[in-house]
Amino acid sequence: MYLGFPLLGLAAGLLAGLLGIGGGLVIIAALAWMLPLFGVPQEAAMHAALASSLASIVLTGLSSARSHAKRGSVLWPTVAWMVPGLLLGGWLGSGLAVALDDTVLRWVVAVYCLVAAWQIGFGSTRAPADGSDVAPPRGWPMTAAGGGIGALSAVVGIGGGSMTVPLLVWRGVRPVRAVGTSSACGVAIAIASATGYAVHAPPGALPEHAIGYVYLPAALGVAMASVLSAPLGTRLAHAISGHALRRVFAVFLLLVGVSVALSG
Repeated sequence: MYLGFPLLGLAAGLLAGLLGIGGGLVIIAALAWMLPLFGVPQEAAMHAALASSLASIVLTGLSSARSHAKRGSVLWPTVAWMVPGLLLGGWLGSGLAVALDDTVLRWVVAVYCLVAAWQIGFGSTRAPADGSDVAPPRGWPMTAAGGGIGALSAVVGIGGGSMTVPLLVWRGVRPVRAVGTSSACGVAIAIASATGYAVHAPPGALPEHAIGYVYLPAALGVAMASVLSAPLGTRLAHAISGHALRRVFAVFLLLVGVSVALSG
């Protein structure tokens, strides 16, 4: 049964490198079904799935960001401006999520997936007509955006790529660089959020092998496998045209949003 966690990790790593996300949406859906089989109470399964997904994204995001950085597709000035907001938002969002029930969390995921899919697939951008790079987005608006992205990412258990990538593309960043920058930002979100889920959880929320809401066998199994497949996703992202990459990302988010909505 424990082999299911590394299999999820392989898919998560591929998605992290290709789309700038930690595969969190796929992981959450699977873990919410799997964790009760390992003794996790049904009423805590969604929160444990969110927390364990975020914990796994720490290593997934590091592997993906490292691969993108080697190819020069991480905008470090933008990351530096966003990180303070991401850390604060991730911590506060995890505290809010602990107080919400799984029905609310499910609909939050579904709605923002559909909105983000429309924005990145059909929304306008500020990219130069000649295809050249814009200056890395900086300033307090990026820090403020990081706070919102961190908070919402913590509530729905993801690395924030489905929000960070559309934001950066709208600001004129080429999709492949938006994906790389999002991977680095996801590490900050995951660290703050997973720590929050561990600290904010009520005592004895999960059985053994857990820290707060973080179920360690799931988090570690997914993370170790995802590190292996993230570089492959990165190579695929650099091989696909920017227009095609935006469409792939939009379709992925659309399917996830619909499936989450129908799952209730």
